[in-house]
Amino acid sequence: MGSPVYVAGAGVISAIGNNIAETLESFEQGKAGMGTMQWLHSIHREKLPVAEVKLDNPALAKLSGLPPAVSRTALLSAVAAQEALSDAGIEDFHRWRTGFVSANTVGGMDKTEDFFVDFLANPAKGRLRNLVRHECGSITEIVADRLGIRHYVSTLSTACSSSANAIFHAARLIKNNILDIVVAGGTDALTKFTLNGFNTLMILDADYCRPFDENRKGLNLGEGAGYLVLVSARVAAGLGRRLYARLSGYANANDAYHQTASSPEGTGSYLAMKAALEESGLQPADISYINLHGTGTQNNDISEGTAIKLLFEPRFPKMSSTKSFTGHTLGASGGLEAVFSVLSIQKNIIYPNLRLQTPMKELPFVPVTTFINDEPVNHVLSNSFGFGGNCSSLVFSKIDT
Repeated sequence: MGSPVYVAGAGVISAIGNNIAETLESFEQGKAGMGTMQWLHSIHREKLPVAEVKLDNPALAKLSGLPPAVSRTALLSAVAAQEALSDAGIEDFHRWRTGFVSANTVGGMDKTEDFFVDFLANPAKGRLRNLVRHECGSITEIVADRLGIRHYVSTLSTACSSSANAIFHAARLIKNNILDIVVAGGTDALTKFTLNGFNTLMILDADYCRPFDENRKGLNLGEGAGYLVLVSARVAAGLGRRLYARLSGYANANDAYHQTASSPEGTGSYLAMKAALEESGLQPADISYINLHGTGTQNNDISEGTAIKLLFEPRFPKMSSTKSFTGHTLGASGGLEAVFSVLSIQKNIIYPNLRLQTPMKELPFVPVTTFINDEPVNHVLSNSFGFGGNCSSLVFSKIDT
Protein backbone atom coordinates (compact mmCIF):
# COMPACT_ATOMS: atom_id res chain seq x y z
CA MET A 1 0.00 0.00 0.00
CA GLY A 2 1.24 3.47 -0.85
CA SER A 3 4.40 4.66 -2.55
CA PRO A 4 7.93 3.34 -2.00
CA VAL A 5 10.08 4.73 0.83
CA TYR A 6 13.69 5.66 0.16
CA VAL A 7 16.70 6.33 2.40
CA ALA A 8 18.18 9.70 1.47
CA GLY A 9 20.51 10.30 4.40
CA ALA A 10 22.14 8.63 7.39
CA GLY A 11 23.86 9.72 10.58
CA VAL A 12 25.49 7.83 13.42
CA ILE A 13 27.52 8.16 16.60
CA SER A 14 28.71 5.29 18.76
CA ALA A 15 31.77 3.95 20.53
CA ILE A 16 33.42 3.26 17.15
CA GLY A 17 32.99 6.69 15.62
CA ASN A 18 31.43 10.13 15.89
CA ASN A 19 30.17 10.04 12.29
CA ILE A 20 29.79 7.72 9.32
CA ALA A 21 33.37 8.12 8.05
CA GLU A 22 34.94 7.23 11.41
CA THR A 23 32.52 4.33 11.83
CA LEU A 24 33.39 2.78 8.48
CA GLU A 25 37.10 3.09 9.27
CA SER A 26 36.61 1.23 12.57
CA PHE A 27 34.73 -1.57 10.83
CA GLU A 28 37.42 -1.98 8.21
CA GLN A 29 40.18 -2.01 10.83
CA GLY A 30 38.28 -4.38 13.14
CA LYS A 31 38.43 -1.78 15.91
CA ALA A 32 35.84 -2.41 18.65
CA GLY A 33 34.60 0.34 20.96
CA MET A 34 34.56 -1.47 24.31
CA GLY A 35 36.76 -0.42 27.19
CA THR A 36 36.89 0.78 30.78
CA MET A 37 34.21 3.33 31.73
CA GLN A 38 35.37 6.92 31.29
CA TRP A 39 32.23 9.05 31.67
CA LEU A 40 29.87 6.77 33.60
CA HIS A 41 30.59 6.76 37.34
CA SER A 42 29.85 3.26 38.59
CA ILE A 43 31.09 0.84 41.24
CA HIS A 44 31.47 -1.62 38.34
CA ARG A 45 34.01 0.58 36.54
CA GLU A 46 36.91 -1.87 36.73
CA LYS A 47 34.75 -4.99 36.39
CA LEU A 48 32.42 -4.48 33.43
CA PRO A 49 33.56 -3.11 30.05
CA VAL A 50 31.21 -0.77 28.20
CA ALA A 51 31.15 0.80 24.74
CA GLU A 52 31.05 4.54 25.45
CA VAL A 53 31.09 7.34 22.90
CA LYS A 54 34.58 8.82 23.16
CA LEU A 55 33.38 12.38 23.83
CA ASP A 56 32.33 13.93 27.14
CA ASN A 57 29.17 16.02 27.44
CA PRO A 58 30.80 19.44 26.81
CA ALA A 59 32.35 18.08 23.60
CA LEU A 60 29.02 16.56 22.52
CA ALA A 61 27.27 19.85 23.29
CA LYS A 62 29.70 21.73 21.07
CA LEU A 63 29.21 19.22 18.27
CA SER A 64 25.42 19.18 18.56
CA GLY A 65 24.72 22.85 19.22
CA LEU A 66 22.72 22.00 22.35
CA PRO A 67 23.55 23.30 25.84
CA PRO A 68 25.71 20.91 27.93
CA ALA A 69 23.08 20.89 30.68
CA VAL A 70 20.72 18.66 28.63
CA SER A 71 20.76 14.88 28.88
CA ARG A 72 23.54 12.93 27.19
CA THR A 73 20.75 11.00 25.45
CA ALA A 74 19.64 14.19 23.70
CA LEU A 75 23.20 15.25 22.87
CA LEU A 76 23.88 11.95 21.11
CA SER A 77 20.57 12.13 19.28
CA ALA A 78 21.21 15.64 17.98
CA VAL A 79 24.68 14.76 16.66
CA ALA A 80 23.46 11.78 14.63
CA ALA A 81 20.19 13.36 13.45
CA GLN A 82 21.96 16.48 12.20
CA GLU A 83 24.50 14.38 10.30
CA ALA A 84 21.64 12.47 8.68
CA LEU A 85 19.87 15.65 7.56
CA SER A 86 23.10 17.18 6.28
CA ASP A 87 23.89 13.95 4.45
CA ALA A 88 20.46 13.96 2.77
CA GLY A 89 21.15 17.42 1.36
CA ILE A 90 17.49 18.43 1.04
CA GLU A 91 17.82 22.16 0.37
CA ASP A 92 14.11 22.97 0.61
CA PHE A 93 13.58 20.73 3.65
CA HIS A 94 11.06 22.96 5.41
CA ARG A 95 8.64 23.22 2.50
CA TRP A 96 7.81 19.54 2.85
CA ARG A 97 5.67 17.81 5.46
CA THR A 98 8.39 16.67 7.84
CA GLY A 99 8.54 14.47 10.91
CA PHE A 100 10.92 13.30 13.61
CA VAL A 101 10.24 9.82 14.98
CA SER A 102 12.82 8.95 17.61
CA ALA A 103 13.22 6.17 20.14
CA ASN A 104 14.98 5.79 23.46
CA THR A 105 14.62 3.80 26.67
CA VAL A 106 16.39 5.85 29.36
CA GLY A 107 15.24 9.40 28.65
CA GLY A 108 17.05 11.85 30.91
CA MET A 109 17.95 9.21 33.50
CA ASP A 110 21.56 10.41 33.54
CA LYS A 111 20.48 13.85 34.77
CA THR A 112 18.24 12.26 37.39
CA GLU A 113 21.17 10.21 38.66
CA ASP A 114 23.27 13.37 38.89
CA PHE A 115 20.53 14.98 40.97
CA PHE A 116 20.33 12.15 43.48
CA VAL A 117 24.09 12.15 44.15
CA ASP A 118 23.72 15.58 45.75
CA PHE A 119 20.21 15.11 47.10
CA LEU A 120 20.92 11.91 49.02
CA ALA A 121 23.95 13.49 50.64
CA ASN A 122 21.93 16.55 51.61
CA PRO A 123 18.17 16.88 50.90
CA ALA A 124 18.63 20.64 50.71
CA LYS A 125 20.86 20.20 47.67
CA GLY A 126 20.35 18.87 44.16
CA ARG A 127 18.92 20.75 41.20
CA LEU A 128 15.29 19.84 40.61
CA ARG A 129 15.53 21.13 37.04
CA ASN A 130 17.52 17.97 36.28
CA LEU A 131 14.30 15.99 36.82
CA VAL A 132 12.11 18.12 34.56
CA ARG A 133 13.20 16.49 31.27
CA HIS A 134 13.46 12.94 32.61
CA GLU A 135 10.86 11.23 30.39
CA CYS A 136 11.66 9.66 27.03
CA GLY A 137 9.47 12.07 25.05
CA SER A 138 11.37 15.13 26.24
CA ILE A 139 14.53 13.89 24.52
CA THR A 140 12.72 13.76 21.18
CA GLU A 141 11.20 17.21 21.68
CA ILE A 142 14.57 18.81 22.48
CA VAL A 143 16.12 17.44 19.30
CA ALA A 144 13.07 18.13 17.13
CA ASP A 145 13.32 21.78 18.18
CA ARG A 146 17.00 21.77 17.30
CA LEU A 147 16.20 20.33 13.85
CA GLY A 148 13.31 22.74 13.32
CA ILE A 149 10.79 19.92 12.81
CA ARG A 150 7.27 20.66 14.01
CA HIS A 151 4.81 18.92 11.67
CA TYR A 152 5.02 15.55 13.40
CA VAL A 153 7.07 14.57 16.45
CA SER A 154 6.72 11.19 18.15
CA THR A 155 8.63 8.95 20.58
CA LEU A 156 8.71 5.15 20.67
CA SER A 157 9.99 3.05 23.56
CA THR A 158 9.72 -0.70 23.02
CA ALA A 159 12.97 -1.83 24.64
CA CYS A 160 15.70 -2.95 22.22
CA SER A 161 13.45 -2.89 19.16
CA SER A 162 12.56 0.78 19.77
CA SER A 163 14.37 2.51 16.93
CA ALA A 164 13.61 -0.22 14.41
CA ASN A 165 9.96 0.40 15.23
CA ALA A 166 10.54 4.14 14.84
CA ILE A 167 11.78 3.51 11.29
CA PHE A 168 8.86 1.13 10.69
CA HIS A 169 6.38 3.80 11.88
CA ALA A 170 8.04 6.54 9.83
CA ALA A 171 7.76 4.44 6.68
CA ARG A 172 4.05 3.96 7.24
CA LEU A 173 3.57 7.71 7.65
CA ILE A 174 5.16 8.25 4.24
CA LYS A 175 3.39 5.35 2.56
CA ASN A 176 0.04 6.66 3.74
CA ASN A 177 0.78 10.18 2.42
CA ILE A 178 0.81 11.78 5.87
CA LEU A 179 4.42 12.99 5.66
CA ASP A 180 6.99 13.50 2.90
CA ILE A 181 10.22 13.33 4.92
CA VAL A 182 10.91 11.67 8.27
CA VAL A 183 14.11 11.58 10.31
CA ALA A 184 13.76 8.24 12.09
CA GLY A 185 15.90 6.17 14.44
CA GLY A 186 16.91 6.28 18.06
CA THR A 187 19.30 7.17 20.84
CA ASP A 188 20.37 5.95 24.27
CA ALA A 189 23.07 6.94 26.73
CA LEU A 190 24.65 4.72 29.35
CA THR A 191 23.28 5.15 32.86
CA LYS A 192 23.90 3.49 36.21
CA PHE A 193 20.25 2.41 36.29
CA THR A 194 20.62 0.49 33.02
CA LEU A 195 23.97 -1.03 33.92
CA ASN A 196 22.76 -2.17 37.34
CA GLY A 197 19.55 -3.57 35.89
CA PHE A 198 21.30 -5.70 33.28
CA ASN A 199 23.87 -6.78 35.86
CA THR A 200 21.02 -7.97 38.09
CA LEU A 201 19.79 -10.13 35.19
CA MET A 202 23.30 -11.66 35.12
CA ILE A 203 23.66 -11.21 31.36
CA LEU A 204 26.67 -8.87 31.24
CA ASP A 205 30.05 -10.22 30.13
CA ALA A 206 33.08 -9.18 32.21
CA ASP A 207 35.13 -9.56 29.00
CA TYR A 208 34.41 -8.24 25.52
CA CYS A 209 31.24 -9.90 24.23
CA ARG A 210 31.34 -12.84 21.77
CA PRO A 211 28.04 -12.98 19.88
CA PHE A 212 27.19 -16.39 18.41
CA ASP A 213 30.20 -18.07 20.02
CA GLU A 214 29.64 -21.39 21.77
CA ASN A 215 31.33 -19.97 24.88
CA ARG A 216 29.52 -16.61 24.94
CA LYS A 217 28.84 -15.22 28.41
CA GLY A 218 26.67 -12.16 27.84
CA LEU A 219 26.55 -8.69 26.38
CA ASN A 220 28.42 -5.40 26.78
CA LEU A 221 26.30 -2.30 27.12
CA GLY A 222 26.94 0.59 24.76
CA GLU A 223 25.55 3.99 23.85
CA GLY A 224 24.99 6.02 20.73
CA ALA A 225 22.44 7.18 18.18
CA GLY A 226 21.54 6.33 14.61
CA TYR A 227 19.08 7.95 12.19
CA LEU A 228 17.91 7.61 8.62
CA VAL A 229 16.22 10.28 6.53
CA LEU A 230 13.31 8.52 4.88
CA VAL A 231 11.66 10.23 1.91
CA SER A 232 8.75 9.67 -0.43
CA ALA A 233 9.18 8.96 -4.13
CA ARG A 234 8.21 12.57 -4.88
CA VAL A 235 10.97 13.97 -2.68
CA ALA A 236 13.48 11.40 -3.95
CA ALA A 237 12.81 12.36 -7.55
CA GLY A 238 13.85 15.95 -6.90
CA LEU A 239 17.09 15.26 -5.04
CA GLY A 240 19.26 14.65 -8.06
CA ARG A 241 21.59 12.34 -6.15
CA ARG A 242 22.04 8.64 -5.59
CA LEU A 243 20.03 7.32 -2.65
CA TYR A 244 21.24 4.74 -0.15
CA ALA A 245 18.50 2.17 -0.51
CA ARG A 246 14.79 1.47 -0.42
CA LEU A 247 13.09 0.33 2.77
CA SER A 248 11.30 -2.58 1.15
CA GLY A 249 9.99 -4.51 4.14
CA TYR A 250 9.32 -4.31 7.87
CA ALA A 251 7.37 -6.21 10.47
CA ASN A 252 6.85 -6.53 14.20
CA ALA A 253 5.81 -9.63 16.15
CA ASN A 254 5.54 -10.63 19.79
CA ASP A 255 5.79 -14.17 21.10
CA ALA A 256 4.58 -13.13 24.61
CA TYR A 257 6.97 -15.70 26.05
CA HIS A 258 8.70 -13.85 28.91
CA GLN A 259 9.36 -10.35 30.26
CA THR A 260 13.08 -10.41 29.42
CA ALA A 261 13.78 -13.63 27.51
CA SER A 262 13.10 -14.76 23.95
CA SER A 263 11.35 -18.06 23.33
CA PRO A 264 13.84 -20.92 22.86
CA GLU A 265 12.12 -21.76 19.56
CA GLY A 266 12.66 -18.21 18.28
CA THR A 267 8.96 -17.75 17.61
CA GLY A 268 8.89 -13.95 17.70
CA SER A 269 12.12 -13.66 15.72
CA TYR A 270 10.84 -16.03 13.06
CA LEU A 271 7.49 -14.27 12.71
CA ALA A 272 9.12 -10.83 12.40
CA MET A 273 11.64 -11.93 9.78
CA LYS A 274 9.09 -13.91 7.80
CA ALA A 275 6.56 -11.05 7.72
CA ALA A 276 9.23 -8.48 6.77
CA LEU A 277 10.28 -10.67 3.84
CA GLU A 278 6.66 -11.04 2.76
CA GLU A 279 6.19 -7.26 2.92
CA SER A 280 9.26 -6.79 0.72
CA GLY A 281 8.13 -9.39 -1.82
CA LEU A 282 11.46 -11.22 -1.43
CA GLN A 283 12.35 -14.83 -0.78
CA PRO A 284 14.86 -15.87 1.91
CA ALA A 285 17.36 -16.72 -0.86
CA ASP A 286 17.29 -13.08 -2.02
CA ILE A 287 18.85 -11.74 1.20
CA SER A 288 22.55 -10.90 0.82
CA TYR A 289 23.35 -10.11 4.47
CA ILE A 290 21.68 -10.32 7.88
CA ASN A 291 22.63 -7.78 10.52
CA LEU A 292 21.95 -10.00 13.52
CA HIS A 293 20.46 -8.75 16.76
CA GLY A 294 23.29 -10.88 18.18
CA THR A 295 23.65 -9.66 21.77
CA GLY A 296 25.97 -12.43 22.94
CA THR A 297 23.65 -13.78 25.62
CA GLN A 298 22.93 -17.50 25.84
CA ASN A 299 19.23 -16.92 25.29
CA ASN A 300 19.26 -14.42 22.43
CA ASP A 301 21.76 -16.12 20.18
CA ILE A 302 20.18 -19.57 20.29
CA SER A 303 16.70 -18.10 19.88
CA GLU A 304 17.63 -15.89 16.91
CA GLY A 305 19.80 -18.61 15.41
CA THR A 306 17.00 -21.17 15.64
CA ALA A 307 14.64 -18.79 13.84
CA ILE A 308 17.20 -18.15 11.08
CA LYS A 309 17.74 -21.89 10.66
CA LEU A 310 13.99 -22.44 10.32
CA LEU A 311 13.49 -19.63 7.81
CA PHE A 312 16.66 -19.83 5.68
CA GLU A 313 17.81 -23.45 5.63
CA PRO A 314 19.47 -24.81 3.53
CA ARG A 315 20.89 -21.57 2.05
CA PHE A 316 22.18 -19.11 4.60
CA PRO A 317 23.23 -15.57 3.66
CA LYS A 318 26.29 -13.94 5.16
CA MET A 319 25.55 -12.54 8.60
CA SER A 320 27.22 -10.91 11.60
CA SER A 321 26.52 -9.06 14.82
CA THR A 322 27.84 -5.50 14.77
CA LYS A 323 27.23 -5.37 18.53
CA SER A 324 30.66 -7.02 18.71
CA PHE A 325 31.87 -3.48 17.79
CA THR A 326 29.36 -1.11 19.39
CA GLY A 327 28.07 -3.11 22.33
CA HIS A 328 24.33 -3.30 22.86
CA THR A 329 23.04 0.27 22.59
CA LEU A 330 19.50 -0.73 23.64
CA GLY A 331 16.94 1.74 22.24
CA ALA A 332 19.50 3.06 19.75
CA SER A 333 20.54 -0.34 18.39
CA GLY A 334 17.90 -0.62 15.65
CA GLY A 335 18.77 2.85 14.36
CA LEU A 336 22.51 2.25 14.44
CA GLU A 337 22.16 -1.07 12.67
CA ALA A 338 19.77 0.36 10.08
CA VAL A 339 22.53 2.84 9.21
CA PHE A 340 25.04 -0.02 9.03
CA SER A 341 22.63 -1.93 6.78
CA VAL A 342 22.22 0.83 4.20
CA LEU A 343 25.98 1.45 4.23
CA SER A 344 26.46 -2.25 3.53
CA ILE A 345 24.31 -1.84 0.42
CA GLN A 346 25.90 1.42 -0.67
CA LYS A 347 29.51 0.28 -0.15
CA ASN A 348 29.04 -3.45 -0.96
CA ILE A 349 30.61 -4.49 2.34
CA ILE A 350 29.99 -7.13 5.00
CA TYR A 351 30.98 -6.47 8.61
CA PRO A 352 32.88 -9.01 10.72
CA ASN A 353 31.54 -10.69 13.84
CA LEU A 354 34.47 -10.05 16.18
CA ARG A 355 35.91 -12.56 18.68
CA LEU A 356 33.97 -15.53 17.33
CA GLN A 357 36.27 -18.52 17.89
CA THR A 358 34.02 -21.54 18.50
CA PRO A 359 30.82 -21.73 16.40
CA MET A 360 27.62 -22.67 18.21
CA LYS A 361 27.13 -26.42 17.93
CA GLU A 362 23.35 -26.13 17.59
CA LEU A 363 23.48 -24.03 14.42
CA PRO A 364 24.34 -25.04 10.83
CA PHE A 365 25.82 -21.64 9.95
CA VAL A 366 28.71 -19.46 11.13
CA PRO A 367 28.70 -15.64 11.03
CA VAL A 368 31.36 -13.83 9.00
CA THR A 369 34.54 -13.11 10.99
CA THR A 370 36.47 -10.90 8.53
CA PHE A 371 35.67 -7.59 6.84
CA ILE A 372 34.53 -8.28 3.28
CA ASN A 373 34.86 -5.64 0.58
CA ASP A 374 33.42 -5.61 -2.95
CA GLU A 375 30.70 -8.11 -2.05
CA PRO A 376 27.46 -7.61 -4.02
CA VAL A 377 24.86 -6.64 -1.42
CA ASN A 378 21.36 -6.27 -2.83
CA HIS A 379 19.10 -6.87 0.16
CA VAL A 380 19.84 -6.63 3.89
CA LEU A 381 17.73 -7.95 6.76
CA SER A 382 18.27 -6.10 10.05
CA ASN A 383 16.98 -7.66 13.27
CA SER A 384 16.09 -5.90 16.53
CA PHE A 385 14.56 -7.98 19.29
CA GLY A 386 13.59 -6.54 22.66
CA PHE A 387 12.37 -7.34 26.14
CA GLY A 388 8.75 -8.35 26.41
CA GLY A 389 9.05 -10.36 23.19
CA ASN A 390 8.92 -7.24 20.98
CA CYS A 391 10.64 -8.41 17.78
CA SER A 392 11.14 -6.24 14.69
CA SER A 393 12.87 -6.81 11.36
CA LEU A 394 13.64 -4.35 8.57
CA VAL A 395 14.56 -5.14 4.95
CA PHE A 396 16.61 -2.67 2.90
CA SER A 397 17.06 -3.13 -0.84
CA LYS A 398 19.37 -1.73 -3.50
CA ILE A 399 17.37 0.63 -5.66
CA ASP A 400 18.62 -0.60 -9.02
CA THR A 401 17.79 -4.30 -8.37
